[in-house]
Amino acid sequence: MSGAVEFRHLVRVSGKDLDGNKKLVAALSDLKGVGDNLALVTVRQLGFDANMRIGLLSDEQVKEVETTLHTTASSGLPQWYYNRRKDRETGESKQLLGSDLDFIQKSDVEKERNIQSWKGIRHGLGLKVRGQRTRTTGRKGRTVGVRKAALVEAAKAAASKEEKK
Repeated sequence: MSGAVEFRHLVRVSGKDLDGNKKLVAALSDLKGVGDNLALVTVRQLGFDANMRIGLLSDEQVKEVETTLHTTASSGLPQWYYNRRKDRETGESKQLLGSDLDFIQKSDVEKERNIQSWKGIRHGLGLKVRGQRTRTTGRKGRTVGVRKAALVEAAKAAASKEEKK
């Protein structure tokens, strides 16, 4: 093999299989915790072509992408790029990926529930948390509303009973 890289249809990055036919930025944004902007910045930092297919990357290049994604906080990006700004325990900003992001989000919700804050109570009841309207939206499970057909039939039945008397 003289430097030629064979095309791979599945590329494993940070514990997830990515479609090798996708362009580099689109494929990286499929990772949980990586958006389009962060994927583009990462690709540009590494000097790769953003329109290149991810299936054409060599193993070394894939490892390079993975380490860059895991060490994003040390790359000097503005704070608004990160998905975990001013962490409660450490106070630092960091970028979390995959199951780490899921775990931290679940533990944050659990902390809110334990201290019985408004957000925690709303989470516990399965209601909207951020002040959205709940009069007509956000209904789960049993439907709440008026069934006109049932009301019309009930009214007719009541009217026929009145007439019989």
